[in-house]
Amino acid sequence: MAHLWQLFLLFLKVNLLTTSGPASVGLLYEEAVGELMTEAQFVEAVGFSSALPGSDALQLAMFVGFAAGGLPGALVALVGSILPPTVIMLLIVTVLQRLAGEAWVSGFVRGLTPAVAVLMVLVAVRVFQGEPGEAVGWIAVLIAVGAAVALVLKAPAPLVLLAAGLVGIFAYR
Repeated sequence: MAHLWQLFLLFLKVNLLTTSGPASVGLLYEEAVGELMTEAQFVEAVGFSSALPGSDALQLAMFVGFAAGGLPGALVALVGSILPPTVIMLLIVTVLQRLAGEAWVSGFVRGLTPAVAVLMVLVAVRVFQGEPGEAVGWIAVLIAVGAAVALVLKAPAPLVLLAAGLVGIFAYR
């Protein structure tokens, strides 16, 4: 039971200290890799949560929770992930309805955008680097370049991830 409480507090922390689903991946990486799962499992979790329809952050939380504590762990991680943003959004909506039309609110939101973009890039660099001491191979570079080209050409992200995974099956045997 104490393990589930710690898992709940972990996801409560991650969802209180980050501003969005993609931004939470970096903090969750720091908290989960080595404690709850390996880096390879985490990368797999990020890939699956991005490829499946629905909320990436919630799917990632459930994957990590399941790895740490089975079905009860997945449910606890889900509740820990849903509770903070739900309560915060209810409070923010209440306040914003009173502040509608104020210029500083728009400026605040615009100021968040570059910070979230940098967080996402840093997480991508860490995931791309792989295990410590392991060199980035040419296959990883080709998959990354192919995925970038496909996304620039507006290919659906789930299909790009599925194709990258299939290439990985054959390339990393």
